[in-house]
Amino acid sequence: MALGAGLLAGPAVASASPTSGHAEVAACISSDMAISYHGRGAGMGHRYGVIAIKNISDHACRTGGYGGVSYVGDGDGTQIGAPADRDPGHVRSLVVQPGQRLVSPIQETVAQNYPRKLCRPAHVDGFRVYLPNETHSQYVKHPTTGCRKHKVHLLSHKPYRRPAH
Repeated sequence: MALGAGLLAGPAVASASPTSGHAEVAACISSDMAISYHGRGAGMGHRYGVIAIKNISDHACRTGGYGGVSYVGDGDGTQIGAPADRDPGHVRSLVVQPGQRLVSPIQETVAQNYPRKLCRPAHVDGFRVYLPNETHSQYVKHPTTGCRKHKVHLLSHKPYRRPAH
């Protein structure tokens, strides 16, 4: 079953007030952004990293909150297992200038932590990533092992934020 953007949209971005300066900035769409994954380490049966989005357009755009992330595989983009859960975090609307990045911290539980019968291990080609409130996704290469069973939740992520320098 493919990950539907409708499952991820909702109130993911705080509304910008007319005095905030964000009201006149258009929402970011998938074609405005390049999406990548950057690993940050592993331990205790987990891997840690960030999904990074970079504004590659020639104009500022606005986004924020939770996007959508799921494992995909089978060489054809078939969703493998459950989509990422949302870890609590501060949701805010952010203006992203050309060349600027935002990150969403992501945590992966190692599939081998689960019994084979419960997990039904499967090769993962990468991530399917949706920007907040966007219906078009992008593929990000990230070979690993996932669980075909949707009851096993291996992924969780936080809202997009500015990267720490």
